Amino acid sequence: MALTTAKKKKQNASTRQPQVLTAENLARYRWLLHGWSTRQGGGSDIHGKGSLNLGFTAQDKKETILQNRRIFLESLGAQKNKKLFPFVTLRQIHSSYIHLVERPFSEPPAGDGMITNKRGLVLGIQTADCLPILIADPVNKAIGAFHAGWRGTLARIVEKGVGAMRMHFGSDPAWLLAAIGPGIGGCCYNVGAEVQAEFESQFDYAQDLFHSVFESDPVRERYPLLFMTARAPGHSDLGPQLHLDLVKANRMQLVRAGLKEENISASKLCTACNVKLLFSYRAEHGKTGRMMAAIGIKP
Repeated sequence: MALTTAKKKKQNASTRQPQVLTAENLARYRWLLHGWSTRQGGGSDIHGKGSLNLGFTAQDKKETILQNRRIFLESLGAQKNKKLFPFVTLRQIHSSYIHLVERPFSEPPAGDGMITNKRGLVLGIQTADCLPILIADPVNKAIGAFHAGWRGTLARIVEKGVGAMRMHFGSDPAWLLAAIGPGIGGCCYNVGAEVQAEFESQFDYAQDLFHSVFESDPVRERYPLLFMTARAPGHSDLGPQLHLDLVKANRMQLVRAGLKEENISASKLCTACNVKLLFSYRAEHGKTGRMMAAIGIKP
């Protein structure tokens, strides 16, 4: 996945050129537009000066977000005769609900996935740690956008998304292209044992999605007696953390749904490790902006 700096007209002094991430396997199709926003190049100063917050967070002004969305769409080239394409978004609820989009919604419906084959619409998924996944059918010229946190992944949203594209557009999974955008990596995504138990109840490969991480603590290593606990073994808060690899989980779902491994790309950027470039809900303790994954079919 390559990082490109979008070309656009000069903005005011409080903003910079927006940086947009693209995927090589999607970028080769001229009829397709797509990209993942970063936190740079907008008009908001709430989450850092000149940040491109694209979500209607409580801290930011609505008019600022609308202007940032305009900047993002312009950087994607989502306009014709200086008129922006309709930007279709959802009220995301960490589900597996997928909407067939045939025209812009009057109000964003609840759900976490969208598919369409209509030209001139841009599907947008907002994230700040969860995975934004884009899918394109180069044969039937159809697209999908999906929001996959651990709950959506557990509910098989991308697997169901592939099925929905097959049902509505006749998409052959073997021809589909998928690109997984930046999200929290297995390096940083610690979860509880109950999450592992949920995955083990659903997937025969669940054990491959989790690993234990021992964090180095010089104080604890030098003074171990200070950290002794009277709890029974296995019930202490000390010890290794359990980490979930969402990218591997969704890649496995895509493969099980019939996609070829060589047709699936994934960003190596972890949102929690790269807060200067990306928003991260966890790393920034809930007070952060939102990025957008966008995909559309040119008119």
